[in-house]
Amino acid sequence: MNPRRHHRSSGEPGREGSPPPDEVTAIFDGMLQHARELLAVRSPLDAELIVSEILGSWWAKRVPDGDVEEIIGEALVAHAGTVGTPAALALLIGMAYMGTPRQAAMAERAALELMGNGVARPGWADRVGMVAPEECFVSRDVYGDQDSIVCTYTYGGTERHALVILVDRNKAGAVPSASGQFAPVARVGRPPMPGMVRDAWVSSKVDTLLDHCRREGRDNPLMRFEPLDSRDARALLQSALDLTDDTDDPPVNENFGSYHAFVRARVDILPPGGRLPQPPVYGRDRRATIAARFLASDEAEGLSDLSAASRCVDRIIDYGCTHDFGRPLRVSPVKCEMFLLDWLPRKVLLSPTEQEAVPHVLAAWVRWAGKRTGLPEEGIRATLDALWDATAKFAEAYRDPSAFGLDRDLVGRLLPDGDLEALPRRAFALPFLSGTHRRSGRHGFINLSTLDPADRDDRRVILEFEHPGADEEHLNAHERLAERLWDGEPPQLWDTAQSLLDIGYERHEILHKLIDVLDRCGEDPEALREALHVLRHEPPPE
Repeated sequence: MNPRRHHRSSGEPGREGSPPPDEVTAIFDGMLQHARELLAVRSPLDAELIVSEILGSWWAKRVPDGDVEEIIGEALVAHAGTVGTPAALALLIGMAYMGTPRQAAMAERAALELMGNGVARPGWADRVGMVAPEECFVSRDVYGDQDSIVCTYTYGGTERHALVILVDRNKAGAVPSASGQFAPVARVGRPPMPGMVRDAWVSSKVDTLLDHCRREGRDNPLMRFEPLDSRDARALLQSALDLTDDTDDPPVNENFGSYHAFVRARVDILPPGGRLPQPPVYGRDRRATIAARFLASDEAEGLSDLSAASRCVDRIIDYGCTHDFGRPLRVSPVKCEMFLLDWLPRKVLLSPTEQEAVPHVLAAWVRWAGKRTGLPEEGIRATLDALWDATAKFAEAYRDPSAFGLDRDLVGRLLPDGDLEALPRRAFALPFLSGTHRRSGRHGFINLSTLDPADRDDRRVILEFEHPGADEEHLNAHERLAERLWDGEPPQLWDTAQSLLDIGYERHEILHKLIDVLDRCGEDPEALREALHVLRHEPPPE
């Protein structure tokens, strides 16, 4: 459950984990001062954008042990109702349209009460929210990296405006989709694949904007501009917004929070019924067939080490299937850079021959896959240019553990799945790389160098070696934590451990803090995330 969009029981400012009442009141008074701008505007569009900016001041923020929309948003409604000024009423009218469902209901009741007491309404009050959608369009690059969704609206035929929303799939590819099941659809144009909202903006110069997009789609071989069914636009944007909202610290434009409530409200009035396309399923046999066809192609003919090339192309295909919405054949400058400089260095343990081969295999793949997906020659050239620029940085980005003096056999046992990103957290969870182990090498009659940390029984022996004389319950607690750290579930567990290391806590003290949190939270994943968030802000040790 997302604490920014759902609600638990109602609460009051000043409860445990919340700012003190005087501080909250000062914050709310500042927001009401901002709301005075609502009294100076005549346009409902301007009013909605101001209200959205106020609501965005806490979007994506988190509060310990609570719901930010409840602690701040709903409390602001209560405070505005108590203040009872014309600015407070204007803000309440805007929140009745743009707030969360609970905020909207509370704001409507408070606004009606203030109007009943004779507080003057702003001139735009009767028209706020009385907006209807017109058309939707999509401006997309031929690579499939990003789409700009353009939706036009009017207030009864007047004040026509366009909302432009940037949907980015490269940033979203590694994040599980929040939209549930996808289903195929075939209406106006090709429905875009899901992604993450990165930015949004509003223009009142609708015709100028659309003319510019049409020219770019006509004159730029790397861009397309076409109509988009409004139902598909809603399905895409709801999914992308959900993904953005459900992501901790989403990679959005710094001003996106100011538009968030406005975007949500505008997307909600688009017609329902659209569905997102189903990503194709690539099983093991299908992936192997694609790899075999590539390796037999003219583009792969110049690859000198076919064994290393085979392993590299398997990584390329896996990345496209798992982290690019089931699109292994899609190539682009950004995707190649992310694969080579971000994903491989974090996630994959490459042999020295694979490290040397992967840029050349990727270049051949770009030529082969680009032709098969109909990518214009300009797009293939631009992708290859970006790839060769990234190749010079790959040697720096990819840090082979053996370069730091780590035994490659030991690294291989810690990474049976080849997940390079897991190395530091697994080494932290198990004292397998410590100097003591390397010196002694034995635990009783057991040769520690023969133990497999991926095996639960062997893992238990390692933990017994680290905790001589510990009772069964204590060892069980360490074993449960070690298993979670080994699997990286939840990711916040290792994030918290690193934060505590950074401020000076010792490893074993951190392990016990994490065990305490796991014991307290039990099987409640939301409680665990919140408790880890609090623990990450622990003061440094004295």
